[in-house]
Amino acid sequence: MAQRAVWLISHEPGAPLGGTVRFSRRYPTVEKRAKVFNGASYMPIPEDGPFMKALLFELRLLDDDKDFIESRDSCSHINKTSVYGLLIGGGELWPVVAFLKNNMIYACVPLVEQTLSPHPPLISISGISQGFELLFGIQDFLYLGQKNDTEINTKLNQLPDLLLQACPFGTLLDANLQNSLDSINFASVTHPQKQPAWKVGTYKGKPQVSISITEKVKSMQYDKQDIADTWQVVGAVTCKCDLEGIMPNVTISLSLPTNGSPLQDILVHPCVTSLDSAILTSSSIDAMDDSAFSGPYKFPFTPPLESFNLCYYTSQVPVPPILGFYQMKEEEIKVKITVNLKLHESVKNNFEFCEAHIPFYNRGPITHVESKVSFGQLEVFREKSLLIWIIGQKFPKSMEISLSGTVTFGAKSHEKQPFDEICIGATAYLKLHFKILDYTLTGCYADQHSVQVFASGKPKISTYRKLISSDYYIWNSKAPAPVVTCLSLNHNANQASLLSKSGKVNGRITGPQGTPAEDHSPTHKEGGPC
Repeated sequence: MAQRAVWLISHEPGAPLGGTVRFSRRYPTVEKRAKVFNGASYMPIPEDGPFMKALLFELRLLDDDKDFIESRDSCSHINKTSVYGLLIGGGELWPVVAFLKNNMIYACVPLVEQTLSPHPPLISISGISQGFELLFGIQDFLYLGQKNDTEINTKLNQLPDLLLQACPFGTLLDANLQNSLDSINFASVTHPQKQPAWKVGTYKGKPQVSISITEKVKSMQYDKQDIADTWQVVGAVTCKCDLEGIMPNVTISLSLPTNGSPLQDILVHPCVTSLDSAILTSSSIDAMDDSAFSGPYKFPFTPPLESFNLCYYTSQVPVPPILGFYQMKEEEIKVKITVNLKLHESVKNNFEFCEAHIPFYNRGPITHVESKVSFGQLEVFREKSLLIWIIGQKFPKSMEISLSGTVTFGAKSHEKQPFDEICIGATAYLKLHFKILDYTLTGCYADQHSVQVFASGKPKISTYRKLISSDYYIWNSKAPAPVVTCLSLNHNANQASLLSKSGKVNGRITGPQGTPAEDHSPTHKEGGPC
């Protein structure tokens, strides 16, 4: 007896969507069991938006829904059980327990420990009765003695912590949520706060909380038919909490936009006191599907005095922010280069800086450069055998820029010229360096209004975001290139890189692969995130 997901949806007649999801909770461990039990009839739990739309349609609560629809409104489909089947994305999500009370829709999806085709008798599904018991318990908790919307909102904010006790891992232990709340309050009263051994002192001064989200994007691009491009986002959330008191409590929620990429492989600081099971089980090893938990990601914690990393995460974003190709051909003491870079339309076109570094290893100093740049400017560092293409703070309206030219080298001096054991001959790369402020590639953000602080005084809350390139390489498609195997990175040391400073691959080098492309257009094989 377990629940796959729970929702509370406020019915709002006249609103554009007809309602708002006030609370949702998914149980990934139960979802994995559903995949096994349901087999070919398995239907994943959808995102909140599609679920709400399908449920409002089935309950006939949409404002513009006045037409007769046989599949829903015919006499053969009269519902007497408050158990529904929702048509979502070409499949049916069944069984969905749902009812409307005081303009709030209570809904859940019980686990069915057998195939869903054909539908088994409702009496054989024990999770349905448990689902009703859970929803009625939530209803009683929300409206028992409530007087206004403020009290309702307060109780909705308490639900995540209460369900951790009352319904852990989707299994109902106690339908009386007030008991869970009383036990939490009793524990806080009977256990006086003591100075923890790891906290060397207390803060005195103006209260403030600072939250900074930094995402680093790594990429290996080849522009070859037989080698897939790879990329990965690694994020870190850094906090500094200046709060008075021995044990102040803070809860920070990380949210994603509708089209945001779910956070995975989340590792948290030891000061975090509890976590939703969905956060703990979200892993990049598993294939991405519609059931992936997409937040909000809540982190309750008791902060240390110093700045600390609240959590690390990875994410499988669908595309790298900048896609490009680099082609280099050797002609005696000269090389001809062609570079094309394109900023993806979804990425914020406002950089703090953006540069492309083009090193030439195992050659003499640069003696002459003939170049044509469509945008930005090119700087030449002759003794370092390095070109730096300064793109600036914005891409042009076309989002695409190019560089072509011929570079001539002098006699090679082994003592002064840069050497690399990988970049021999035409094997070469271009490395992108960029930073975008007030932006993350996943869309992850910390809403100031969702930060809860339980301490004396009202703190000033500041939030920051930035995206930084980290080991962002585009290899010469006219020559062999080292190939990195997608490996799990150590997020606790998020400086782990695909390439070391020397250019060696920090992973399994499979050796030169593929035949140099002869055509001039980019031929990126559709790859994916590491």
